[in-house]
Amino acid sequence: MEAVVLDPASGSRMFYFDKADERVVFGDIRRESHILCDERALEVAPDALMDFRALPHADATFQVVIFDPPHLVRVGRNSWTFKKYGSLAPEWRDDLAAGFAECFRVLRPSGVLIFKWNETQIPVSQVLALTPHRPLVGHRRVGKSADTHWITFLKEAPDGE
Repeated sequence: MEAVVLDPASGSRMFYFDKADERVVFGDIRRESHILCDERALEVAPDALMDFRALPHADATFQVVIFDPPHLVRVGRNSWTFKKYGSLAPEWRDDLAAGFAECFRVLRPSGVLIFKWNETQIPVSQVLALTPHRPLVGHRRVGKSADTHWITFLKEAPDGE
């Protein structure tokens, strides 16, 4: 089966029902294994090493792109949070703007980009300002911590299509 979904910052594939789904190209900038403080194993094992700021794919390759970049700037390098989610560099605005641009570049016209963001440190409004694309729908997680947002974009088809 041909992969039609790209997740360029998949980490340990936490929210997937099938962590080996052949429809998805799982990418990440890192490949590593950890034992967390509660003795659980954490595997970051992408299908391919990739940087979401410079994706190794041709234009308009995927029907769906899932963009779940790191969302923390301040995090301890030995913490389970860093091991699980990674971190953003001080130039996070440039990095996320490049990530959005790359995700939309590899997305087919009329394709869907699903964006996940936790605004513990950076408000989602500041992140959405980094892309010229308009969100279609979104959902804030409810419950104990409503800081996580799921936002869907629809890539506009070129005029005449």
